[in-house]
Amino acid sequence: MDSILFETFTYLCAAVIAVPIAQRLGLGSVLGYLIAGIVIGPLFGLVGAETETIRHVAEFGVVLMLFLVGLELQPQSLWAMRGRLLGLGGLQVLVSAALIAAAGLALGLDWRLALAIGLIFSLSSTAIVLQTLSEKGLTKTDGGRSSFSVLLFQDIAVIPMLALIPLLALPELGAEAVNGHLPAAAEHGEAAHPASMSLVAGLPGWAHALVVLGAVSAVLLGGYFLSRPLFRFIADSRLREIFTASALLLVVGIALLMTLVDLSPALGTFLAGVVLANSEFRTELESDIEPFKGLLLGLFFITVGAGIDFGVLSADLVLILALTAGVILVKGLVLFALAGWFRLKPGDRWLFTLALAPAGEFGFVLLSFGQQNAVIAPELAKTLSLVVALSMLLTPALFLLYERLVLPRLRGGDAREPDRIEQPGTVIIAGVGRFGQIVNRMLLASSVRTVVLDHEAAILDMLRQLGIKAYYGDASRPDLLQAAGIAEASVFVVAIDDRERAVQMVEYVRRNYPHVQIIARAFDVNHLYLLKQAGADVAVRELFDASTRVGSEALRRLGLHPFKVEKMEQTFRRHDAAGLAKLYEVWDEHPDIARNRAYLARAREHGEALKEMMETDRLQLHDRSERGWTPPPKGYTDELGD
Repeated sequence: MDSILFETFTYLCAAVIAVPIAQRLGLGSVLGYLIAGIVIGPLFGLVGAETETIRHVAEFGVVLMLFLVGLELQPQSLWAMRGRLLGLGGLQVLVSAALIAAAGLALGLDWRLALAIGLIFSLSSTAIVLQTLSEKGLTKTDGGRSSFSVLLFQDIAVIPMLALIPLLALPELGAEAVNGHLPAAAEHGEAAHPASMSLVAGLPGWAHALVVLGAVSAVLLGGYFLSRPLFRFIADSRLREIFTASALLLVVGIALLMTLVDLSPALGTFLAGVVLANSEFRTELESDIEPFKGLLLGLFFITVGAGIDFGVLSADLVLILALTAGVILVKGLVLFALAGWFRLKPGDRWLFTLALAPAGEFGFVLLSFGQQNAVIAPELAKTLSLVVALSMLLTPALFLLYERLVLPRLRGGDAREPDRIEQPGTVIIAGVGRFGQIVNRMLLASSVRTVVLDHEAAILDMLRQLGIKAYYGDASRPDLLQAAGIAEASVFVVAIDDRERAVQMVEYVRRNYPHVQIIARAFDVNHLYLLKQAGADVAVRELFDASTRVGSEALRRLGLHPFKVEKMEQTFRRHDAAGLAKLYEVWDEHPDIARNRAYLARAREHGEALKEMMETDRLQLHDRSERGWTPPPKGYTDELGD
């Protein structure tokens, strides 16, 4: 049962079972992977000593992830975030390490050991944080971007930390190593990269620096000048697997080069991704590398859960839990203070704090390196490894805390007082994003008086600079709606991005102001039905009109006559509206579409009927009774010209 096939089956089986369940429960995939690792490791013992080796392989998922992150960032974007990268990231690492080291000194530790522990716990989990931010759609928020800046600085900071740790060696641990009592990592052959695999081993400082600069320059210049011709040559072969192999070769090669000059592989691949961000092959690279990144990261998270030693945990449960809570608390206070200093909004400040407060995967690397260099004793390293693992396990839970408790409270009470509404409007628009802006512009151009409400201060300030009046405030608040004139308004437009709040808003207005016509933006068919059930007079799917227009344009480009295309589009719209009404009759408020047989059967009937009607329209000859498409009589244009 020790074969590689059994181990592979065990890991894949754990992931396939645990992750979908965790997603269904709203826990997120990362927590699902961690729980899967705990189940197959400490609980049932299906995996064992190989976990540490697999973790080292799976850590390459972080390298792939940072390459993909770099592909999303153009060089000017990276330059624009230099303030937070150096300021926010640098202060976070320095202050967190100093405070944790001070706590270690207070507990009686040697200053060198205390400093090493401070450096280890100052880092956060790049893998878990970036994956969770991406899953929850928070990467574009100010808190998400600030978190990424700090994580990137931490990855860079690992390099000087690895250089500093050997200088902190404790004499007594060094004597044990000399007498044959090697640290556990060394006994198992987990030494740092041997000198033969390093291009800078034994070099003087100036030569070391030149080699490092040369390697970084090779990555930047090679990525800019050589990658495009190479990928064009490979693309001409029209072999997808060769392009995938070349993409992996690029990432693995850069990671190897960075390792040879004692730099972070993740940093090197990130820089390569930034250089290729403007490349025409960016999308292809993303699609080829994404599956490998997902699998390796999932494997890495499983090994973190599987590596928790419950024997050591139960022996020192109170101490380990106290250390874990202490690390999160100290880092959390530092992060929250820095977020306030850099003027993050309350929601982003909490996201930034809760995401980065736990420790990260580089803690395992530094702990192993600390053992090898006689800085940390093996028994203490086991305890500290558990603290790192437990805090990483808590990272997804802290995201849930932010999502379920912090965010609703922040939404319940605005940090900024609502604006005073000077004049009520005939139409009240809740939400002035990309959808609400167009609605408002059309109404204003038609001399309709509107009141626009939104709680995104940055968007409102921009609109005011364009001369468009909008008011800050939460449109779901009854007092604000009353001040906006909902009692006298004729139409209420719901255009906010929050599905649940949109439905609640419609219910409130329909219940208390039945005379008001409610027009709501729906995200999809299910949301449209929920809005209709809540009392909306009209619910419009946000992408429906744009999608039908694109479909019509595609038919024109295929050579169909514009008249036929116009007629087919109108048929599609009428049939879709009729189908929505019929499907609503068998729709369930909490649907599992796969089990709603009546809904599926009616949807299939609707699709077949639509296909027949569209084919009829395509083949049907021009009906001269349709005056809009009848050519004008001869001489009509000449008469107009006279």
